[in-house]
Amino acid sequence: MEKELKNILPILGIEQDCILSKQGDFTIVFKVSLPEVFTLSDEEYENLHQAWVKAVKVLPNGTVLHKQDWFTASNYKGNAANTGSFLHASSERHFEGRPFLNHECYILLTKKPAGRKASNSVFSNLIRSSLVPVDTLNPSALHDFLGLAGQFKRLLEDSHLVRLDQVKTADLESQPRKAGLIERYCYLTSQPEEITYKDITFGDDIRIGDQQVAIYTLGDALDLPSLCGSRVTYDRYSTDKTRFPLSFAASLGLLLPCSHIYNQFIVIGDAQQTLKQMEKKRLRLQSLSAYSRENAISRDATNDFLNEALSRQRLPVKAHFNVMVWSDNTEELKVMKNQVASALAGMDAAAKPETAGAPQLWWAGIPGNAADLPANDTFDTFAEQACCFLNQEGNYRSAPPEAGIRFSDRLSGKPVFVDLFDAPRAAGIASNMGVLVCGTSGGGKSMTVNHMLRSLFDQGAHCVTVDIGGSYLGLCELVGGYYFTYTEEKPIRFNPFFIKDGELLDTEKKESLKALLVSLWKQENDGFNRSEYVALSNAIQGFYQQIGQNKDIFPCFNTFYEYLETHYVEILKVQRVKDRDFDIDNFLYVLRPYYAGGEFDYLLNGRENLDLLDQPFIVIELDNIKDHPILFPVVTLIIMELFISKMRKLKGIRKVLTIDEAWKAIAKSGMAEFLKYAFKTIRKFNGIPIVITQELDDLISSPIIKDAIINNADIKILMDMRKFQGKIEKLQDVLGMSEKGKTILLSVNKDHREIFIDIGGQVMKVYKNELCPEEYYAYTTEGKERVKVMELAALHGSIQKGIEAMVEQVKHQK
Repeated sequence: MEKELKNILPILGIEQDCILSKQGDFTIVFKVSLPEVFTLSDEEYENLHQAWVKAVKVLPNGTVLHKQDWFTASNYKGNAANTGSFLHASSERHFEGRPFLNHECYILLTKKPAGRKASNSVFSNLIRSSLVPVDTLNPSALHDFLGLAGQFKRLLEDSHLVRLDQVKTADLESQPRKAGLIERYCYLTSQPEEITYKDITFGDDIRIGDQQVAIYTLGDALDLPSLCGSRVTYDRYSTDKTRFPLSFAASLGLLLPCSHIYNQFIVIGDAQQTLKQMEKKRLRLQSLSAYSRENAISRDATNDFLNEALSRQRLPVKAHFNVMVWSDNTEELKVMKNQVASALAGMDAAAKPETAGAPQLWWAGIPGNAADLPANDTFDTFAEQACCFLNQEGNYRSAPPEAGIRFSDRLSGKPVFVDLFDAPRAAGIASNMGVLVCGTSGGGKSMTVNHMLRSLFDQGAHCVTVDIGGSYLGLCELVGGYYFTYTEEKPIRFNPFFIKDGELLDTEKKESLKALLVSLWKQENDGFNRSEYVALSNAIQGFYQQIGQNKDIFPCFNTFYEYLETHYVEILKVQRVKDRDFDIDNFLYVLRPYYAGGEFDYLLNGRENLDLLDQPFIVIELDNIKDHPILFPVVTLIIMELFISKMRKLKGIRKVLTIDEAWKAIAKSGMAEFLKYAFKTIRKFNGIPIVITQELDDLISSPIIKDAIINNADIKILMDMRKFQGKIEKLQDVLGMSEKGKTILLSVNKDHREIFIDIGGQVMKVYKNELCPEEYYAYTTEGKERVKVMELAALHGSIQKGIEAMVEQVKHQK
């Protein structure tokens, strides 16, 4: 005979944010934020386990702790119609529909009224003809239980690893267009917005609509693993030097790759009464032990249980765990059953498929009905052992897309947005925004930094990149930036004397020009007196006054030199400035190579790419001049002036200074102080300094890296370091990395495009830097691929069309 669920549902209603059952039970529901998977250390797992044990012990007799973890197969939904940049839109299309397991965790604390009859698999509310509450709730009972639930919450949150938020009435009960928690469970709807009503059938199996449900249980001591603990070693990410930890029940959580619900029940009863019953059982087995070896073994086991309970003050509880899977496809359900059986076998537990008792277990899993858990499907254990079977990990958390850089989680490849700069400082995790990127050749450094720069540029940042090797040419052309490089046919050109029409010469510009002129004029060890400083200040001031009076004069080194030769020489004669105070002839002679017709006349007389202050993306490639004794120091000075100008003048705009392998050449040229200055000062101007290095020995041996950069880089991005396992202790010491950091770092696999990010020594995670094909071909440094992209760009008229053509070619080749 067909029945309506509303007539037999054991839930009476929802009052004061609590679920009330028809048997007089009341349930408080918390939504739980668990630690992110693959981010905890051995010590943290142990601390979390102890927090669970303490929290369970605070619960009163007659309480059922029901932890319900939902893992539902979902697909990533980005903003594929986004009108942002070409690469951003391509990335959104690439990840659209990416499958992953969505995780939700709830803790339901159910308080049974005194005198409530216990349920078993034969006698359950499911088959009762009438449902009448046994006791009238004591008015103070709910208030007292809420207080204990608050203690439970506080003890868990004191671990700083878990956060609990009480679920309010609006989310517990169904709304016109939103399914509540109870309805979602009854109809197995993965999202609250998914409103469906289905028939529920109990026969040879459970069917909910067209979904067939299967339940596997851990409800008998004989099926349990021989050993359990707060964590196990995850061999996939372990090495000869490190053991990578995961929670004991992780294989029943996110590592089980199918939609499932993991129900965990811990029943807190009268401990003294339980021990009395166990003592009676021991005496009974003692009298029968002479007739059966099994009775003797059971007697010893019971005796050990009693001894441990008394000697170590253990809390005896009853526990039950089950995994519920469902599918509308019979073949798919068989695969899912095998996956559950394999996961249980991996825990050294026997997989027990429920048949006759499955309806009662499903019924007990209804939120608020945990008190109907069949007692004969539970086993006696201690709180310490029961808490080992709780799922302890959740998915990676994501920042808002507009505030983060998109990476992917290492489990499913789902996009995750990571706020590296603002959120850590707001939380007190990091004190600066300095970034150190280290990895071997081919480890993914340039791909990662290109992706970061593109994301920051799309968010409105100004990026200045100093490179050796041409890693940023594709991105620079794609975003319409300025790219400075040196070739014999087209030498590098700047114009530090240029100012836009209407702009005035400010003190900062004047000081930077003086520094440039002095570096061109004097040797590094030559003295520089006050009178020379005044003379240069007057020369620069007079030159720009002349430009103000004559708009036909184009500001560059040539016109400045001509001003010195004509006007300024006469001014010095009138002022009777002597050669010992300022030797104008020597000055003009030394600077003659930079004037028209000189050896370096191209360097300071550029007439293109002049508006550097307002250009948001600039790359200066130094490969061909890094060893040049004249050009390199001048270019580094121009870079310093450029970035300092952006830093001080662009208020409210984020500035990014990226120094690739060029930092070694810059340090050798006497610019080490600039690196120190940048890393210590740039954060005050909303700036991000990024330094990239390839060799591990650079980190270990360079005082510049160690003293100036590492100490002021709270964000460290490291690539696969497994080939350096023999030197990892040195790296660990230089970076100040903990054992946890070393363990997580050595789990990185470059074949999976993984990177390790350490923020302030407190947040350590591994992400995938998965790129869409368009991003890959924009950033690639592989010779043949880059040449092919540039050929297609020349053929089709732009770098974007060249990348699109390259992607299409590769698709057709597959």
